[in-house]
Amino acid sequence: MSRTVSLDHVRNIGIMAHIDAGKTTCSERILFYCGKSHKIGEVHDGAATMDYMVQEQERGITITSAATVVQWKEHQISLIDTPGHVDFTAEVERSLRVLDGAIALFCAVGGVQPQTEQVWRQSEKYEVPKLCFINKMDRTGADFHGVLEEISSELLGNPVPMVLPIGQAEEFEGLVDLLTMKAIRFDEATKGVNLIISEIPEAMRAECEKWRHHMVEKAAEQDDTTLEKYLAGTALSDEEIITCIRKGCIARTLVPVYCGTAFKNKGVQPLLDGVVKFLPSPLDVGSVHQADNPAIVRNPDDKEPFSGLAFKILSDKHMGKITFVRVYSGTLKVGATVRNTTRDTDARIGRLFRMHASRQEAIDMAYAGDIVAVVGLTKTITGDTLCDPDKPILLESIEFPAPVISISIRPASRGDNEKLGVALHSLASEDPTFLVAYDPETGETIISGMGELHLEIIVDRLRREFNVGCEVGRPEVAYRETITSNVEGAYKHVKQSGGRGQFAHVCLRIEQQKTPGTGFVFENEVKGGNIPSEYIPAIEKGVIKAMEHGPCGGYPVVDVKVTVYDGSYHEVDSNEFAFIEAARVCFRNLFLKGNPQLLEPIMDVEVTVPEDYMGDATGSICQRRGRVEGMDDKGGVKLVRGFVPLGEMFGYSSAIRTATQGRGSYTMHFEHYEAVPYELAESIMEKRRKEGKVR
Repeated sequence: MSRTVSLDHVRNIGIMAHIDAGKTTCSERILFYCGKSHKIGEVHDGAATMDYMVQEQERGITITSAATVVQWKEHQISLIDTPGHVDFTAEVERSLRVLDGAIALFCAVGGVQPQTEQVWRQSEKYEVPKLCFINKMDRTGADFHGVLEEISSELLGNPVPMVLPIGQAEEFEGLVDLLTMKAIRFDEATKGVNLIISEIPEAMRAECEKWRHHMVEKAAEQDDTTLEKYLAGTALSDEEIITCIRKGCIARTLVPVYCGTAFKNKGVQPLLDGVVKFLPSPLDVGSVHQADNPAIVRNPDDKEPFSGLAFKILSDKHMGKITFVRVYSGTLKVGATVRNTTRDTDARIGRLFRMHASRQEAIDMAYAGDIVAVVGLTKTITGDTLCDPDKPILLESIEFPAPVISISIRPASRGDNEKLGVALHSLASEDPTFLVAYDPETGETIISGMGELHLEIIVDRLRREFNVGCEVGRPEVAYRETITSNVEGAYKHVKQSGGRGQFAHVCLRIEQQKTPGTGFVFENEVKGGNIPSEYIPAIEKGVIKAMEHGPCGGYPVVDVKVTVYDGSYHEVDSNEFAFIEAARVCFRNLFLKGNPQLLEPIMDVEVTVPEDYMGDATGSICQRRGRVEGMDDKGGVKLVRGFVPLGEMFGYSSAIRTATQGRGSYTMHFEHYEAVPYELAESIMEKRRKEGKVR
């Protein structure tokens, strides 16, 4: 099987936008006009090709990025439809990592919406060239020029309209192509397949001339030679304009802008023309290099050694694990052995597919620039580099945001126990922002994700796809206990029950560690052989045993220094067990006399919000018993940093998004332990006693 399309005619693009901007609707039209599907599937009917998951069809949202390959005017376009909801931002992140270009969708009414800002920043992080498509021009309140202004001011883009709308809202009827200076209308009888080309409406002539002049000026600025020609008064040809705008688009110094209404089948074909005219091919993007050594390079060429990046994992009940791979150089054949340099393992390519949402088209070979699905890479995970075993290279991996919310989960019945573990492992291998952990202190399985909807979808998939009955709840906070006063005392363990008894006498001193986080220190100051040296480890063991479940709330004891300074023994009745028990009881008794204190984990929280929501961010921290430590500016947004108890952070993800209209986000990590306020500590310990968790 040979390459069917030359590499300069390959486009790897994604569609990104805020939720409900029309990404999937636009994708469905692209499939229809490219001849990939013969029927337009609508999102509101649950029939969209690219939204193939049951959860997507029920909710009318995109949850997982779906890939397909279409042909448009002798070009091969690999298209990935990404989610718009912030909870599934990882799908956007990994897609942008391997794509060469993107279509940024905007609602003509909503303009630059919260998640638009997020995905735009993600695309800039990976230096992805973009086209803009202002959708829903038929909606009441549509404002083409208003959205242009927002792209410029809020995203710091340099928008260059390639078309102008003929009418807006209910009067929207078509476009003016500023390159050809012709009006384009879309035949409703053929669902927009047939284009009706005519002269520009006379009432729009002056405006179109003005914006064409703007387009030509922006094009000339991208090339010094062309700019000299333009300033000399020489008219630029359409080919020169296209070449210069393409150069600016690939360099990300300008953004070509289109418009239309995908739902009404208007404006999608000119957008596709823009994709093949202006967005880069793999040749334009150029070579990739080793993460830690720029001298090791792979060029986009079929004759180079194979290199690729695994960017997505999918579990299929029929085929098992499917790995999505972007091929950067060389070719990939069925049956070939590839090296996973990230894991330092080899694997054999079982089968190769081109994906069309949930359907697969088997192929024998993939070429440089292709995005394909592979079966057989059982040990490969998201972000791994695959390459020729004889020519190794390690590409830069993909960074994902840390999970921000956790819940506990348990099987509904004993029969679901093993199935739950297998299912959670499978889901975690698919989604790098979904983490599973076991908390030995609370005995709970904790699952963590990017938001409440994210975890809700996970639980729904467990029940439907894996047939696992499960119950969810809030995880318990891992509190700690310590003392605030130094104490010392003795305990004598004596037990006689006929025959050899038990005897151990220990004198302990417990001191508070002045520096939080110091941990546990044990010292022996026994002199004169009052306690034989072979029993000292048993005393330490008994103290550690007592510290595992503190006397107040059953939480671990931290930051204490314990010294055994005296005691006695019996030559016959003393043994290791007796000294373990004596030390355990002595520690518990003394601990309760040392003004014990409950400690809670304090998190270092950084909230990112637009300037207008600074008050909401600081207020949200203070409302959660937190304290604001500092504020800063970064990339046009405000960063508010503070310390907040972990117990107050549950549900914060939704709260900060609600308070900031979806524009706020946050990260957090453990900082240190601090004392719990007295009244709260009393209620926590009372609850623990009622639950029987205090020994």
